[in-house]
Amino acid sequence: MNYADLFRMTLPETALEIAALVVLVVDLGFLRRATLRVRVFVASILGVFGCGAAIVAMTLQPPEGLGYPGSKDLLLSSGGYAAAAQAGILVLTVFTLFLFIEADFTRHAAEFVAVILMAATGGLLIAAAQDLLVIFVGLELLSLGLYILTAFAKKSGKSAEGALKYYLFGGMSAAFLLFGFSYLYGLAGSTNLHQIMLAMYGSNAVNTPLLYVALVMITAGLGFKVAAVPFHLWAPDAYEGAPAPAAAFIASVSKVASFALLIGIGTAASHVLGEAQAVKVSAEFSVNPPAKFIGFQGPWSVILTLVSAASMALGNLAALAQTSVRRLLAYSAIAHAGYILLALAYFSQSPLSTNAVLYYILTYGLTTVGAFGAVAMVERASGSDRMDAFLGLSKRSPLLAAVLMVLFLSLAGIPPLVGFWAKFNLFAAVLQVSAGVVPFTLVALAVGMSAVSLYYYLQVLKRVYVMPAVDETPIAGHPITMGVLILIALAVLILGCLPALLQTWIAGF
Repeated sequence: MNYADLFRMTLPETALEIAALVVLVVDLGFLRRATLRVRVFVASILGVFGCGAAIVAMTLQPPEGLGYPGSKDLLLSSGGYAAAAQAGILVLTVFTLFLFIEADFTRHAAEFVAVILMAATGGLLIAAAQDLLVIFVGLELLSLGLYILTAFAKKSGKSAEGALKYYLFGGMSAAFLLFGFSYLYGLAGSTNLHQIMLAMYGSNAVNTPLLYVALVMITAGLGFKVAAVPFHLWAPDAYEGAPAPAAAFIASVSKVASFALLIGIGTAASHVLGEAQAVKVSAEFSVNPPAKFIGFQGPWSVILTLVSAASMALGNLAALAQTSVRRLLAYSAIAHAGYILLALAYFSQSPLSTNAVLYYILTYGLTTVGAFGAVAMVERASGSDRMDAFLGLSKRSPLLAAVLMVLFLSLAGIPPLVGFWAKFNLFAAVLQVSAGVVPFTLVALAVGMSAVSLYYYLQVLKRVYVMPAVDETPIAGHPITMGVLILIALAVLILGCLPALLQTWIAGF
């Protein structure tokens, strides 16, 4: 292994690690006697600079990625979907750190920022990983950070409960994932995604029950990471109990990283199928080109389809019964995971599939960070995240109410906001890959569930704009936090009116 190339390839991760150490040194060495507000501000700003340095470091990565010694197969990829996802992770981390500026749930400001940066490091590894071992290391680095962030509000019983459930389910999902990976390694003789797909195509492994066991186990492990049904049970409690910046980070950065990994798996599978169709690598393939590969792709698509349909239905229907806005956003996240999994179930090698999924996860992550930031401001002023806490928000803070309206309507998919174009592109990509009865029915289900989601988002906005206020005390947030929320809302509106801006940016990687 050329360690100079390895260092160049991991420069963004290195920048985040150095930034985490700098935050700890500055806080523990120089600011222990400063006020909490000063320490939180300095730690957050240093973390933002660390993310900026990581973005700059991405330009110094080798464009061909990092390969195995003597092989063209990649260990870590650069450019393309991986670079777009990594840039999105870093930008969302910056917004999360800005939300932390007015936090008062902990005195350990530097530790909180350091854990966020280290978790983001895991997210960067996941987005670029092309090897099972790197994938597992990245997932665990991200997950361990998320467990800690969820439990950071030590005075909150809900925080402790959410973190405990998150940790227990996470431990089980890691075991399932590692078990599935071990079966894949046993079947393929390699931990590289490309080699695994080649082995699945070129051998009788596709006909063995072990492959189906491996796929089910991997789906269970990755389904937990994206909070898909039936692996979603941790999400409502974690979203409700975690500190607001931590909940925003879980709902955005971890989703972008996990779905970028699924894009990588789908891309590797599609690439191998394209290679096989182009060169006809075996006589068996020349007789029946698609059949051999469908032996692997078919079960995976079926599993993702079932999980997708269950997530869309349960997530939206369960959200109807929620009185906590945080739990509502948690079930909404489950439903959005279902929409994305639908596209991944019918993933193709065409750029349309990749760009549609990337567009969705990046815009969803941006909108969710803003939504949690707005909810946190109301929660801080009223002491609750219940729907009734939003009564008369339009009078207490007209600007915050406008931000919340833009973000919630975007999550519901109302034009001309960016959420509409994200869903439109996603569903169009599914129908382009396959126009059969099953995908058409699933897209119809997704559209119907999106209409259901509009109801529970409007229940919140009804309290904001229509129902009378109980308390008309003005809500005054930190200027930086309010500025970030306005910036996010404007981005959601502008990207909705000019969707080609983000599409062109994604296509440029």
